[in-house]
This record gives sequence, C-alpha cells and structure tokens, in this order.
Amino acid sequence: MYKSVIAGYVRSPFTMAKKGELIDVKPVNLLAEVIKNLVTKSKINPNDIEDIVVGCAFQVGEQCFNIGKLVTFLAGMDIKTSGMTVDRWCGSSMEAIHIAAGKIAIGSGKAFICGGVESMTRVTTGFDPMPYPYTETKNPNVYFSMGITAENVAKKYNITRKEQQEFAIFSHQKASEAQSKGNFNNEITIIGNCSKDGNIRPNSNQETLDGLKLAFDQNGTVTAATSSPLTDGAAVTLICEEQYAKDNNLDILGRIVSTSVQGCAPEFMGLGPIGASNKALERAKLSIKDIDIIEINEAFASQSLACIKDLEIDQKKVNLDGGALALGHPLGATGARITGKAADLLRRENKKYALATQCIGLGMGIATIIESVN
Repeated sequence: MYKSVIAGYVRSPFTMAKKGELIDVKPVNLLAEVIKNLVTKSKINPNDIEDIVVGCAFQVGEQCFNIGKLVTFLAGMDIKTSGMTVDRWCGSSMEAIHIAAGKIAIGSGKAFICGGVESMTRVTTGFDPMPYPYTETKNPNVYFSMGITAENVAKKYNITRKEQQEFAIFSHQKASEAQSKGNFNNEITIIGNCSKDGNIRPNSNQETLDGLKLAFDQNGTVTAATSSPLTDGAAVTLICEEQYAKDNNLDILGRIVSTSVQGCAPEFMGLGPIGASNKALERAKLSIKDIDIIEINEAFASQSLACIKDLEIDQKKVNLDGGALALGHPLGATGARITGKAADLLRRENKKYALATQCIGLGMGIATIIESVN
C-alpha cells in the first residue's frame, strides 16, 4: 500500500462575509489563485496532477457547476487534469484529502490538489423551508440550528458563558500574535490588495464580550463572539505518494497516518470530533498523549471546550496560531486549512504527531493524524 504525504499548503486570507475584502471575488477565481500559488511554491509539475478534489458545503449559485473541474481551466491546468467537488459540509475539504489518500493507497494516482472554498457572502445559510417529510417527523433534530446545537453542548458539559468567552479571547490573542510574527505569511496567497485575515480582534476582552446579546437562545450562553464568523476563503493542499514526492524533491510537511469519519447525534453535532479522533487514534495505534499538535476547528467555543475536555487534551497543544473563532470558518475550506496547518506546525515546532479534527453539521466528525517525516 502506498503512503500519502502533504507536500504543500496555502490559503487565501480569511475575511468576513458580506463585509470583508473578498466580497467581490468569485469563489472559483479565489480558488484558482490559491491553486496557482500552490503549484508555483511547491514546484510540482502541474501535468502530474491526477485530480483536483474540492470541498464546498453550499454548491449553489456561483459555487455550483462542479467548481472542482471548473477551476482547472482558470488555474491553467493541463486539459487532462480532472476535477471533482465534495460535500461533507464543514468537513468537505478534509474529506477531499482523505479521498486522495485513499486513491494513492491503491495506486490510482501520485499527485492530487485537495482543498476547498466557500464564499459565504454568496450563499444563504440555513435550512430548506420544506424539509424532507421523513426527517421532519422521524428525526426533527436534523433541522436544528447549529447555534442551538452549541447551546445543547454547553448545557450537557456545564460550560459557562465566561469559559466560552475566555476560550474565544485566547484564540484571538494567539491569532493576533501569529499575525504580528508573520506566521501566516508563508501560507497566505495575496488576493488583489488583500493580504491578511480580517476577522482577528486582538483587543477582545471579557468586558466587551459580556455586553453582547445572546445569539440563539435567550436563556443560553452562546453569543456571536463564541461562534465562528461567517467567512469567505479558500485553502488547498498538495497530497502526493511519498516516493513520488521524494523523487521530485517536493517539500514534505508530513505523512498521513490515519483518517476517520464518525456520526453522532445531530443535536450534539459539535461532539463529532470525539468519536472521529478516537477512531483515528486507534487506527494509528496511538493515544491522545502521543499527539503533539492539535488543530480542532472552533465552530463554537462550547463544542471545542467539550471535545478538549472529553478527549483529555492539553490545551497548550491546541490551535497554536489561533482557530476559527478568530480566523473564521469558510465551511468548504476549513478542513484543508487545519490539516495543512497541522502539518506545517509539525515542522515548525519540530514535533512528531499532529491531529486535525472538526465537527460537521447533521451530526458527524472527521479526523486526520499526521506524522513528521524528519
């Protein structure tokens, strides 16, 4: 069985939907610019790319028409390069990476570009006003607002508003420090005049956050500050067969050790990383204590804290450069961002193992374990 490695990772700046600097950039153009930068930086022969696998959660409007193939034309790829679009909601671009790793394992290609895009400026998030009758009557929890699921998790794990706000503030502090140090410079593709993330709030504090209204339940604890902001962005990784990467002198960030997905109750969808991470750890024959770097998507502070608590994670290992509460969560792009970031951090911090994991709407979790090749 052939092994897969991550041989490149780049992304666009992540900016606020409907207000940020990327609101006028079409999603396919945004993705194309990031892919072109990945090809240039990695120095891969673009003719060797077997397929471009793109995650996108809302494949409507300007994000429909198989954006994974459409982008091959705008990115200047060879006409023989194929393209597909994947929908596993928030986990779409991590699933794209898993698809490539599976294909590589059985010899169906040596090089893939895997990532995702979401212009949340251009999509209407929410639910079908005419739900499928079976789920409406047999499992109405499928149609819960994501915010209500965050409230459910907070209640289940007794996570207070103050704890959630502390977690969010720390995420902004880490992201702000990383931005000041230039930690994002190597991963960000400049789009027009936009060169940096637009959601980071370095001056966030408890007093300011205490003044915010509750976002989903007037008797609850979750606010806009403890929820990831609606965001525009794209992220891509280069996934290659290990020997191919070595033979072509590609810059290997890490080796994919195991992957997993697992379902959970839709009304507690934020707990998805627990089952998925445990399954990935078991497949890798590792324990959570073996993991040095952890990138967990901060969809909401409550669910991040619940997963950290349940998995017994040392918070010092979590989201070293901040997470989605500060950077934003463009649904289709986040999985590629946290997987690529986890691999990048392994090398930067000179560590052995990393875990990237995230919750997914409708009740799922997804996880990837990566190891250093050094």
